[in-house]
Amino acid sequence: MSSKLIRRLVVVIIAVCLIGFVMVDSSAQKRRKKTRARRPSTPRITNPAIYEPPANDNANVNSNSSSESTATTDNSNEDPQAKRIRDLSSQVNQLTDKINSMEQSQRTLVDLERLSRAEQRSADLWKQLRDVEAQQSDLQARIEEIDYNLRPENIDRAVAGFGSMHPEELREQRRKSLENEKLRTQKQLDQLAANHVRLETAIASADADIERLHKRLDAADQAALENSKTATQSEGAAPAPTPTPTPF
Repeated sequence: MSSKLIRRLVVVIIAVCLIGFVMVDSSAQKRRKKTRARRPSTPRITNPAIYEPPANDNANVNSNSSSESTATTDNSNEDPQAKRIRDLSSQVNQLTDKINSMEQSQRTLVDLERLSRAEQRSADLWKQLRDVEAQQSDLQARIEEIDYNLRPENIDRAVAGFGSMHPEELREQRRKSLENEKLRTQKQLDQLAANHVRLETAIASADADIERLHKRLDAADQAALENSKTATQSEGAAPAPTPTPTPF
C-alpha cells in the first residue's frame, strides 16, 4: 500500500509542475505580445513616380531594337559560304558591267574610225567625180570641134593652103584623120561615162555608210545618256536611313 501511495504522490507532483510550467509560458507569451503591440510603427517610404515615354516612342524603340536584334540574328545565322557566294556574284556582276561598258566604248571607237574612213573615201570619190566630169566636158568640146571640122567646106578650107595635084586625096586624108580622132575621143568619153557611173554608185554607198554610222553613234550616245539617267535616278531613289528616336 505504501508504494502505491508514493507513486500517486509522484504523479500528482509531476502534474502540478507541468501545469505550472504551462501557465508561466502562456503568461510570458502574453507579455511579449503586449510589448510588440506597443512598439511604434515603421514609417512607410513612397517611391517617386518614374517618367514613362509615350507609346509611340516605346513602339519605335521596340521596333528598332527588334529590327536590330533580327538583323543581328540574321547576320549571325547567315552561312559564311552563302555570304561569300553572294559577294562573288556581286563582283561578277560589276565586272560584267565594266566589260560591257568597255566593249561599248571599243565599238564606239571602231565606229568613229569607220566613219572617218567613210567620210574620207566619200571626199576622194567626189574629187574623182569632179575630175571625170571636167575631162568629159573637155572631150565633149573636142568632139564638137571635130564635127565642125568634118564639114566639107571646112575640110576644103583646111587643105586649100597645100598645093597639090590631087586635092581630093588631101581632103580624104583630112576627113579620115578627123574621124579617127573623133573615134578615139568618143571611146575616151565612153570610158569616162562608165567611170562616172561607177563613182556615183561608190559615192552613194559611202554616203549610206556614213548615214548608218551616224545613226549607230547617235543611238549609242542616247543609250549611254539613258543609262546615266537611270543610274542617277536609282541612286537618288535609295531610301535614307531613318534616325532612331532618342527618349527624353
